[in-house]
Amino acid sequence: MLSSPAVLARELVLGKSLGVAASGSPEVSQTAVEILEAGGNAFDAALGALCTAVIAEPLLASLGGGGFLLAMPGSGSPLVYDFFCQTPAKRRPDKELDFYPIMADFGTILQEFHIGMGSIAVPGVVAGIFEIHHDLGRMPIGEIMAPAVKLARSGVEVNGFSHYIIRILQPIVEATRDSFSLYESPGTPGQLIREGERLVNPVAASTLEHLARMGPDVFYRGDWAEQLARDCRGNGGQLTAGDLAAYRVARREPVRFSYRDAKCFINPPPSPGGCLIAFGLKLLSDWLPPGTEFGSPEHVMGLLRSLRAANLARDDYKLEPGLEKLLDDKTVNQWRQGLEEHSMFSRGTTHISVADSAGNLASLSVSNGEGCSYVLPGTGIMLNNMLGEEDLNPGGFHQWKEGCRLASMMSPAVAERADGSRFALGSGGSNRIRSAITQVFNNLLDFELSPEKALAAPRIHLENDLLSIEEGFSKKALQALEAAAPETHEWAGKNLFFGGVHIVSASGDGHFDGAGDPRRGGAVAFANGRFG
Repeated sequence: MLSSPAVLARELVLGKSLGVAASGSPEVSQTAVEILEAGGNAFDAALGALCTAVIAEPLLASLGGGGFLLAMPGSGSPLVYDFFCQTPAKRRPDKELDFYPIMADFGTILQEFHIGMGSIAVPGVVAGIFEIHHDLGRMPIGEIMAPAVKLARSGVEVNGFSHYIIRILQPIVEATRDSFSLYESPGTPGQLIREGERLVNPVAASTLEHLARMGPDVFYRGDWAEQLARDCRGNGGQLTAGDLAAYRVARREPVRFSYRDAKCFINPPPSPGGCLIAFGLKLLSDWLPPGTEFGSPEHVMGLLRSLRAANLARDDYKLEPGLEKLLDDKTVNQWRQGLEEHSMFSRGTTHISVADSAGNLASLSVSNGEGCSYVLPGTGIMLNNMLGEEDLNPGGFHQWKEGCRLASMMSPAVAERADGSRFALGSGGSNRIRSAITQVFNNLLDFELSPEKALAAPRIHLENDLLSIEEGFSKKALQALEAAAPETHEWAGKNLFFGGVHIVSASGDGHFDGAGDPRRGGAVAFANGRFG
């Protein structure tokens, strides 16, 4: 029963809101609702939020990276915009590359990443913004970018989560003078920015304004493209002017599947994450009978079996028995071919979900890898390091297929229930994206938890033989998990290791709800103005 003043106040907000946005940053979510209130639709709002994420979450989102949008119009069919990164048309000899390892310190473990100009893949974010705006946008692109421009000039306060990411990736930030200048303390020159200080990037503000005036050609065929190609040629990079000019956004049909009473849509091949989530949920529905209690041994063992089966499908790059029941032959063949012909990438990401009063849903995931440390002169844009990712090169670096769209674990998703309610969600978190989204789907559709409670629930993640368990499960559930897994590790509290899922939902009668994952600084905001 709703009783507390806080819950009642929230119910009133849900009842009169004209839209909702959830993301990994208060500034990003606020940008989305400002655009909704100014007359934009969910797609305008998601694009504006993406531009703000470039400023507010610069090591997770960049105009030099790539991503995906799963767009579900209020009337019409869902469509995926794949603006992820592309491999160059030709590999440069290894000995000529600027390509080297750094160690990132996560506090409890060290992880090796590879950066340098030789790690840059063809970026897609700029092309994605303009293609999506052309197809789905309602507001002028300059107005969509305006909140990000303002924030870049006024600055965003570095919160605890942002400071943690900067500290982890300090070796990348400090690898070049240009990258360090983006994160230099305004109060103590020569030192990294501190928590509570303002991160300002006026150059990026001018870059966004220039893009709004000139369009994407300046990045792919104009002065910036020429500069990037010239720097790559002279400093150990692999991109050419031809690679940039040839980049195209791909429009794809999403994978469609059913789970309980919901029709679900998710990122398709060549990226495998969506199919693996669909596969895992199909098996979970078989193993989790109605009436199962949340957090019970039966529940967590069903989750564990589901994650284990999806791991096998991922690791073997082949289908496990039962997947054919979930996906039709055409999609199965597409997935198999995608995994054979495309490289795979699955590192750090950020996600944005938006819903509006016209019934539109936008689920957008974007990544810059960790960044390569090269900043395109005069733009404030750090380029990606997608070609320096270990996941992309299981047989060794520089073995990727030439001229090929990279695949990703990113899995933006939308779903529609039998009662007409809809929701959009996605996650950051490398390989944990898959397990996080699977469990949140389970929480929303099996246990009918609110977005906030669905995110607050503890999670597990299986990687090879190691089962990571988040704090919050019952003693009986822990005993069942520990008995079933070869090796377990229990985490204290909520941790960004377990992903960063951000959800928005719209009921059939026009009420909105949403939540940002507390593990990744998530924030939700509601639009309460009127459309113009």
